[in-house]
Amino acid sequence: MASVLKIQDLHVSYQSRERVPYPALTGISFGLVPGEIMGVLGESGSGKSTLAGSIVRLLPANGSITRGAVHFEGKDLLRAKPDELQQIRGARISLIFQEPSLALHPTIRAGEQVRQVLAAHGSPGRNAQNDRMRQVFALLFPEDADRISRSYPHQLSGGQRQRVLIAQAIACGPSIVIADEPTASLDSATQMEILGVFRALRERLGLAMIFITHNPALLSGFADRVLVLYAGQIVECGPAEAVLASPRHPYTRALFQSIPEVSEKGRNSRKTKLPVILGDSARSSLPTRGCPFEPRCPERMDICREREPAPVDLSPSHTVSCFKYESGAI
Repeated sequence: MASVLKIQDLHVSYQSRERVPYPALTGISFGLVPGEIMGVLGESGSGKSTLAGSIVRLLPANGSITRGAVHFEGKDLLRAKPDELQQIRGARISLIFQEPSLALHPTIRAGEQVRQVLAAHGSPGRNAQNDRMRQVFALLFPEDADRISRSYPHQLSGGQRQRVLIAQAIACGPSIVIADEPTASLDSATQMEILGVFRALRERLGLAMIFITHNPALLSGFADRVLVLYAGQIVECGPAEAVLASPRHPYTRALFQSIPEVSEKGRNSRKTKLPVILGDSARSSLPTRGCPFEPRCPERMDICREREPAPVDLSPSHTVSCFKYESGAI
């Protein structure tokens, strides 16, 4: 199946106050097919949010895309004109932010905030915009659509506010939704509820989705593929079932072990002491040569300090960047 989004050799850097550039993403390449949910996994600082912003060219002032291509509907978005991007952002590719209390205007009713998205993207006539807004709210709030649409954000729960952000994202009928840590501020039970909303929207609307998270437990039974980022590089990518059941990269395994599972009941069945990944992934802590995970890796070898590993195909759809697999022994 042809990709609806194809990212090729994407490099992004930020500039420090001393105007020294440092890399945030290095050589990111992957495709997204229609209706697919791609889970993007990694710690804070791994480049997840930079990836989300790069796709629609919404980076901080000190960020710049230095190389690569982002192909969508036959166009390289990195070379698109501002007016072309304006027509795509929010209409064809939507971005959902992680904190609804910051993303929603506090003094505008929820329904009006969704209607304004439709107006900004050229939906003709206020009556038609209101009709579409009511359709979207009926989809996301089947039992309480009118009350929610008339409410201000402070009158809604965290899960309801997140659904309003989802309503904004799907109002114009996009083909791709990028959700950047959309459940990070929610309790475990509400997290599972929001995942159910995304599942239903994928099935009903055929949306392709990039779901960004630091918690692998959220991707089980939800994502089709998992892409693992470390220090701005892809260290593992493959079918969700394979990556989640048998992670191959030492970082992926360590990340899985350090995150508590999320149950359908919204709480852990017992309290356990979780292992941690020693060290940190701050740019100042990364080695100047070799594998970027080497200082923190419990399985490091001498070669890991000498050069970076190349991606190794474990199967036609599962790759990992680790010297352990370069000989072909899996």
